[in-house]
Amino acid sequence: MRHRVSKIKIKHGVGYNTALVKNLAMSIIIYESIKTTAAKAKAVQPFVERLITIAKRGTTPEAKREAIREIEKVLTHTNSSKKIFEVLLEKYKDRTSGFTRITKLGYRAGDNAPVVQIELV
Repeated sequence: MRHRVSKIKIKHGVGYNTALVKNLAMSIIIYESIKTTAAKAKAVQPFVERLITIAKRGTTPEAKREAIREIEKVLTHTNSSKKIFEVLLEKYKDRTSGFTRITKLGYRAGDNAPVVQIELV
């Protein structure tokens, strides 16, 4: 039974799924908008929201240091973690949640997969 399970499943192995979500999250943070399939966007959306929320927790120097360590443990690209702390924290200082938006774009020509655009609000 899958009662109260909120994670979106992608039909690949565990290692592939974690790598996919991390790479999509880094792309969303760096470029602020990407086009992908609906399933992948729904899988990466809570991950990106959680990363920005972790960064917002760092109000004291100790908490900020811990937030930097936690985010850099997940995101391997240095520009993505820098952008979270330098650009996105200022952008979302008044917002508590809802940092991303998913917009439907249509269907892909090759396999008719639903294509969406996920972007930072």
